[in-house]
Amino acid sequence: MPAIRIASFLTAVCLISAICLGQPSSDSKTAPGFNLDTIDKSIDPCVDFYDYACGNWIKHTEIPADQSTWGSFTELHERNMEVLHGILEKASTGGSGRDPLDQKIGDLYGSCMDEKAVDAKGLSPVRPELARIAAVKDKAELVTEIGHAHLIGANALFAFYSNSDLHNADQVIAYIDQGGLTLPDRDYYIKDDADQVQKRQAMVDYATKLFTLAGQTPAQAADSAQTVLRIETMLAVDSMDRTKRRDPKNRDHKMTREEAAALAPNFYLDRYFAAVGAPGFTELNVNNPDFFKQVNGVIASESLANLKTYVSWHVLNASAPWLSQPFVDANFKLQQDLTGQKEIQSRWKRCVNLTDHELGEALGQKYVDVTFGPQSKARMLKMVDALEQSLDTDIHNLSWMSDQTKREAKVKLEAIRNKIGYPDKWRDYSSVVIKPHDLIGNIQRADEFEVKRRINKIGKPLDRNEWGMTPPTVNAYYSPSYNEIVFPAGILQPPFFDPQMDDAVNFGGIGLVIGHELTHGFDDQGRKFDAHGNYHDWWTAQDGQEFEKRVSCVANEYSGFTAVENVKLNGRLTLGENTADNGGARIALAALERLISEDKGGKEGETIGGFTPEQRFFLGFARVWCEKRRPEVARLRAMTDPHSPGKYRVNGTVQNMPEFEKAWGCKAGQPMVSENACHVW
Repeated sequence: MPAIRIASFLTAVCLISAICLGQPSSDSKTAPGFNLDTIDKSIDPCVDFYDYACGNWIKHTEIPADQSTWGSFTELHERNMEVLHGILEKASTGGSGRDPLDQKIGDLYGSCMDEKAVDAKGLSPVRPELARIAAVKDKAELVTEIGHAHLIGANALFAFYSNSDLHNADQVIAYIDQGGLTLPDRDYYIKDDADQVQKRQAMVDYATKLFTLAGQTPAQAADSAQTVLRIETMLAVDSMDRTKRRDPKNRDHKMTREEAAALAPNFYLDRYFAAVGAPGFTELNVNNPDFFKQVNGVIASESLANLKTYVSWHVLNASAPWLSQPFVDANFKLQQDLTGQKEIQSRWKRCVNLTDHELGEALGQKYVDVTFGPQSKARMLKMVDALEQSLDTDIHNLSWMSDQTKREAKVKLEAIRNKIGYPDKWRDYSSVVIKPHDLIGNIQRADEFEVKRRINKIGKPLDRNEWGMTPPTVNAYYSPSYNEIVFPAGILQPPFFDPQMDDAVNFGGIGLVIGHELTHGFDDQGRKFDAHGNYHDWWTAQDGQEFEKRVSCVANEYSGFTAVENVKLNGRLTLGENTADNGGARIALAALERLISEDKGGKEGETIGGFTPEQRFFLGFARVWCEKRRPEVARLRAMTDPHSPGKYRVNGTVQNMPEFEKAWGCKAGQPMVSENACHVW
């Protein structure tokens, strides 16, 4: 991803953490329906509901060799890729009569699929970038090249992007932030347990290989790799950890442009801003001032040659997946070490994902034409309305919240915007030059278009119609600064949303996801933003204390869960998602029960397949989160992911719900009946 990026502070159900249920189908294009065969009836649902609901699925499912996890999210993503594959194959072979969108997406995909041409070029597509860095005469000039590297997708030293002002959400301002790491998190560099030491060595081996492929002798390459590790370790030490970053107050450091430049004179920020073509601005937010103060000394202490080696590394690393096969193999080897994935994905899958990443709304237009109809959108909007009514009732009935805060909460809830399916206005890619047989060039030009599009927002009003995900994405999110929930068309399919399925199952699937995203507006991060998206405390002091008491219960509960082997979950890192899971389940079930009570014909209250509507709701919920993970990725996610594993998203939620106890006839003292149940929303 480009180092210059948009930071939307999304709180979201994320593809990387949310994985499966549903028996893998023999036809990957066919979505699995609600399948009772996933249930293991030898297990008592009141002892372990996740293993009860998912047990047979777990027994009979293997993680595909080209995946590190498998579940509903990854399975649906694979089915969506089949659709996108067909669109792109047609677009890439359409000839001169294609429409402009087909030309863009077809030629990008085609240049990616032309493996023979890519292999023949070897390193040559990035030699000009490496030569630019090699020609740098001093550190000030190197900053100009860092700016250029950021434009074409390399993550060197720090990040620069645009976002809404924390205190004036209608206005977009500039942000600078920590960055410049290759491994997934700062802890990979600073912890000395055996696993982190092994991962650091894997990175050094990878860097050594790439520097060798780039023409250095083995001894030079090994020295260059150690230089990269040393510099990145210093960056990591001065980076803020993920849990601390979750609190907006720790990222709230607005200052003038002159103050930011004085904070770290060795960053030559004015020269950098000119290099990336940033519009004129007088103030910006510095997410982590300590990072810039400390790294300022790193730049001073390291030689120009070492810093050039470091920047060259990030250009090489960003390009490696799209260069010739030796680079691809080396890049995948590090991915294997981090995630446990056995085989690299087929090239067509990698090329589909690339096209979605670079030209997502162009490809998305074609995708929604064949997958998402007006009936689905209408039913989704009806469900969103039901969930909003349910959350409104929940807030009104809270015993621990004052009337004053309830009134403000209602104002915020009523102001939440809903985006369903795809944008009303599509992004214009007409200025992006996409050429046949020029893969790296296409990627760099598409990256530069997107980076410049985003930084050109600085100083302008916030465009609240913009989307942060592409339409085919199997995901959803809530944005505090926009105060909106967003559901791309990609997730609005079975098992999350099935127009042919009864409401109990749909409310347990997409209904709970809707409730989850709505609850994010009132979790430990979202509650700190008001109805307009401003970082503003609208709670009474007493209500804030009552809230913190209740979310501490959730944090402590999930901190007791084991992610893998001896690694526990971080209850504070996962607090927002766990709060949203618990609140989303309650309001989704309440919305379903309201629907049942209003159903004059009694159809919605019917028992189907031996299960009541409430039981089918919980089975539908669990079905979404059944998953299998390789141990390596389970460990990685325990360190970096704000989402809990599927087992605890299910069991951690239901054991806090008296409604579950009632639905399944559980008794006090059973594992799924918590003696000290946590309850926020």
